[in-house]
Parts: sequence; C-alpha cells; structure tokens
Amino acid sequence: MSNLGNFEEPIIYGLDIGTRSIVGTVGYQQKDRFVVVAQVSKAHETRAMIDGQIHDILAVGRTIAEVTRELEQKISHKLESVCIAAAGRVLKTVTTTAEHEFEEDKVVTEEDILALEALAVEHAYEEFHKENDTDMKFYCVGYSVMRYYMNHYPMGNLLDHKAKNISLELIATFLPDDVVDGLYRAVDHAGLTVANLTLEPIAAIEVAIPIMFRMLNIGLIDVGAGTSDICITKEGTIIAYGMLPIAGDGLTEIIARHCLVDFDTAEEVKIGIEKNEIVEYKDIMGLPKTIKREEVLEILAPQIDKMAEEAAGKLLELNGGKPVSAVFVVGGGGKIAGYTEKIAEKLGIPAERCAVRGEDVMQKVDFMERNIIKDSLLVTPIGICLNYYQKSNNFIFVTFNNRRVRLYDNNKLTVIDAAIQADFPNDGLFPKRGKALNITIDGRQRVIRGQSGEVAVITVNGSNADIHSPIRSNDVIEVAESTAGADASVQLDKLLEMDAQITVIVNDQRIEFPKLASVNGTIQTGFYEVQDGDQIEMLNFYTIRQITE
Repeated sequence: MSNLGNFEEPIIYGLDIGTRSIVGTVGYQQKDRFVVVAQVSKAHETRAMIDGQIHDILAVGRTIAEVTRELEQKISHKLESVCIAAAGRVLKTVTTTAEHEFEEDKVVTEEDILALEALAVEHAYEEFHKENDTDMKFYCVGYSVMRYYMNHYPMGNLLDHKAKNISLELIATFLPDDVVDGLYRAVDHAGLTVANLTLEPIAAIEVAIPIMFRMLNIGLIDVGAGTSDICITKEGTIIAYGMLPIAGDGLTEIIARHCLVDFDTAEEVKIGIEKNEIVEYKDIMGLPKTIKREEVLEILAPQIDKMAEEAAGKLLELNGGKPVSAVFVVGGGGKIAGYTEKIAEKLGIPAERCAVRGEDVMQKVDFMERNIIKDSLLVTPIGICLNYYQKSNNFIFVTFNNRRVRLYDNNKLTVIDAAIQADFPNDGLFPKRGKALNITIDGRQRVIRGQSGEVAVITVNGSNADIHSPIRSNDVIEVAESTAGADASVQLDKLLEMDAQITVIVNDQRIEFPKLASVNGTIQTGFYEVQDGDQIEMLNFYTIRQITE
C-alpha cells in the first residue's frame, strides 16, 4: 500500500466486487478510527457477475480499472495493490485444532502464534480433503481463531504470556478455485495486484459487529445482489459461516417480469420504492408507466418471505438449532421493506432485534468526502479495508508455469513450496539419471547407474534461481523440467572385477593373460557390452588349450 505525503498514514485500497456493482474505497487507519479518503461505485454495464461468481472476467476487469482511475484522480496518486473479498458461493467450512508443546516454559512470541495458526490451517486442509472427495479444487480463503488456550486454559491473547503448551480452535473457510481465480484474473486485467483476500462476511463483521458485541450470540446477514453471506458470533468469537444463493437480484427479476422492463430499469424501480410512494419508468415498448410502492411490495412478498425463510433456516442450522439473540443485516439487498421483520418472525425473536445496520455501526469511521450516506451498503467495502490490518489470512498467490498457485505465507516460502502446491513432479526439479544396469557378478547383485542429466532451469521474475530461492506474493516462477542422462553402458573389460590379470609361466616365460568371464553361461571377451540382467561369473583360470591358442 502507498504512503502518501498528504495523508497521515499509509493508505489502503479495498474493492467490494459485487454482483451488481463494484465499490472502491481508499482510506487509512488512525489509532482506533478509520478514515475514508475517497470512494467510487460503478455498476456493471452487463450482467458480468451472477450469484457472486464472475462470468465475464474482462468486463469486470474493465469496471475495476474505471473505479481505480476515478479514485486515482481524486487522491492524485497511483494505486497498485488492492484488498478484495470473495462471496461465499459453494462455501465450505472446517473446524479444527492445533497444539504445540515447548521444551520448557517460554514467552510466547507473535511468530509462535502464527506458526500455531499455520499448523491449524494445514490440519483444516487435511480434514477438508478427507471429507470432500471431489475433483473440484478448493482454496482456504480465510480463517477465524475461535479461541486460544495456554497450558490448556482458555486465553484471549497468547502474546507475551509464559507457557509450556499453547493450542487453539480455528474455523477455516473454503471456496472453489474458479471463484478465487476469477477474482484474481479480473484484478490482474485492471493492472492491480492483490494485497489481501478475505471472505465477504469476515469483512462485513469487522464493521457490523464490533469485538465488544461478539460475546453475544448475534447473526450477521450480508445480503448482496447474488448471494446472502452469513456468520454467527458467540462468546467473543465467530463460530460459523454460511451462504445462500438467494439475494437482491431475485427481487429485481420479479419486478422486470411484472413491469415488462429490462433488468437495469427494474433495479431502479426497486431502489426507487425505498423513498418514494410512486415510481415512474418506461417499459420495453417505450411507454411511460408508474407503479405504487404497495404494488411492488405485494408482488415481491412471496420472494421476500422465501429469502427470510432460507436465511432464518441457515441461522438456525449454523447456531445448533437455536435462534440467535439478534440479527444484523447489511448490504443493499437487505434494505427491502419487510425482510428483517420476516426473519424475526421465523426465528421467533422480537422484531426490534433484527435490523439493517448502517450509520449506527460506523461511529468510528470518518469520511473526508462530503455528502456520503452512511448506510448498510458501505459496511462490507469498509470492512474489506479494515481486514487488511487484521491479517486474518496469511496467504499469497504466485504464478508457477502460467498457473496461479495459492500458498500459506509463513515468511519462509521457497520455489520448492510452490512446485509442490502446483503438483509439479518432484523428479522434474532434480537431475534424472539414465536407466541403470542391474547385473549379478559371482552371485552378488551389482547396479551400474546411468549418467546424470541437466538440472531444472528456474527463474523467478526473470532472474536465475534455484529450488531454495525465496518467493513472495505475485512472483512469477518458471521451471523448465530437468532432463534425463544417458542410460548406463559398460564393456565387460571395464568392470572392476576384470582389472586383475592371470599370470602364467610357460617354459620359464612369464605371460599375463586378461581375465575371462562367463556371461549367462557363455565365455565372453572384454569387448562384450554388458546387458541388463546379465549373470556374470569371473573365471580365474585358463585351459591349456586356451593358453596354447
């Protein structure tokens, strides 16, 4: 991130890449407050995203580039890296534990805690792959530590405590490769690199449910255009994540069919009834029309009921079959009249305990731009920026032989780590020997190795490297596979056992004879080319006939 001379702290650029629009936020943290320097929102020109999934990467990339250019003009500075969040389509979670025993009592450092979290994430990966036997590749897009333990007792923060044993419980979230890869490619097309990736509900909770409220059993629903992302807090931590593929676009489509208008016009009608009793529009025939707020809500009532029923059902499922104490709703899709009341009704909690959260949860957020409306639409975009400071997921992406690979960043990553994650063959990194000869000499097994080939040619960002070269976020790694050497070959007289000679004295004359050998029952001279599997017997004698010949 950039440290601009006219701002007091390094600025953070966050992008909320939504189904209907993209919101870019630039700001910085100042003590316990977050200052929003500038913000730009642009709707997609086409339905380039559906249900939180990018369908047209180039179109989304162009919109990101437009948002970025406008922000750069506002702050008079080039933006190069960005924080993003993924929607929870096909979201899967794993709850796991990790433990570390020190040799003796020691003061716990930040590195110890990060190593413990890394171990837990590795366990989550292992458990996930055991439980999900699928060809689809998933990435861990974020995790939340549920609780820490010091010497087996719960502890809020392990840092600087003296302990013999530390452990934790952690919930990790997984999304399909295509969801994450699509986001990264769109950002790349816009000429940006990703500084941090998180999950949308993790981002939203940074703003919507402050830490002081997380002792309570609260449900958060981030209702966007394509998905409704859910998370639940209890006893000071996040205990569950979930996703529903139903949100604001479903309402817009109903309006479009009822009013006989295109999708964008239907969206304007949906937004228009928030403040107006009557909304004007033109149908696809170009005829001017009006519709009353009550009529729109009447045709939307079944869908609103369905959205609320599914959200309440997911909250109950994630909360162990019990209703949460309160529900916070953020995002544009949740602003439709009647939605929060229906959720409260289906959960069996008082209506006032389910509400849209906006300005009331942004008391520690300052806006440098005037006329900013602090509503629920801003919660996730600002949360994406705040999550950068939390560093709740320590993952990086690198490009390995034109393939994007995601790695857990333990600050010790090397080329070989990326190769393993990319499923690059291990023998492709090291010189390969040619085929060996396996023979038997005088009853003993003997292996004659082939010649060694050339080592793999490795570059990182175009510079020569090796398997131990360190790598960092967005590095480009190219590996030309190592080659195999020539197969083993040897003549019989080159074997060590053939070095000695046989000395014979004939008529007082000392004569040296080379050794002979029987190969597979046949006597061979030293010029014989040894073959794989040969049975060789060294002959330490000559016959009188052989000597006279």
